[in-house]
Amino acid sequence: MTPIGRDEAARRAADELLKPAYEQEPLIDRLWRQVQQFLGDLMDAAAGGGTTGGVIAAVLITLVILAVVVLVGWQLRRTSRRNATGSAALFGEHARSAAEHRRAAEGLAAEGRYTEAIQERLRAIARDLEERALVDGLPGRTADELSAEAARALPAFAAELAAAARSFDDVTYGDVPGTRAAYDAMTELDERLRLARPVALTGPAGTQTAGASASAAAPSGPAGTRPNGSGGPP
Repeated sequence: MTPIGRDEAARRAADELLKPAYEQEPLIDRLWRQVQQFLGDLMDAAAGGGTTGGVIAAVLITLVILAVVVLVGWQLRRTSRRNATGSAALFGEHARSAAEHRRAAEGLAAEGRYTEAIQERLRAIARDLEERALVDGLPGRTADELSAEAARALPAFAAELAAAARSFDDVTYGDVPGTRAAYDAMTELDERLRLARPVALTGPAGTQTAGASASAAAPSGPAGTRPNGSGGPP
C-alpha cells in the first residue's frame, strides 16, 4: 500500500468532516478534536524539524495545555458560582425591603401558597436583620449562612434560626410542601426577631464595645433616673 502524504491526509480528513454525520457534532467535541489535531501537527513538526523545531514545538504544546487548563478551570469556577447563586442563594434577582417581603409573604399565605410564603417570610427576616445592621448584606447568602451569622448577634434565637433555615431549604430544595403551621412558625419568629436586641459585645478589659447593654435596654425612670433610682447623667 502506497503511503499517503500529509496534504492528502488533510484533504481526506476535511472531506470526511464535511459529511452530514458531523454537522451535529457538539461544540466541545469539535474544539477538542481541533486541539488534538493541532497538537498532532506540532508533534509532527517536532519530529521533523531538528532540535530547534523540537524545542519550539514543545514550548507551544506546553502553552496550549496550560491555556486549556486555565480555560477549563475558569469555566468550572463560573459554573460553580452560577449554581451556588441560582440554587442556594436566599434572595432572588430583585432587591426588596423587609416590609415588601412581608407583604408578599402575607399575600401568598392568603392564597394558600405556603411554600412561597415561607420563602418570602425568611427573606423578610434576612432583610430586616440587614437593615438593622445585625448581619452583613452579602450577595448570594444561603439560609444556613444567615442563621449562623444572625445567631452571633442574637444567640437566644440560634436554635429557632437554624430551624427556620432548614424549613426554607426543605420547601425550596427538598420538595417538602409548605404548610400553614410552618408558615405561622416562621411568621411568629419574624415578629419576635423584630423586637429583639443584640447582645452586648465586650472588649479585652470587659468594657462594652458594641451592641445593646441590659441597662440601655431598660426604660428610664422619672426625671431621667435609672431603674435603680439613682440619678446622674445617662
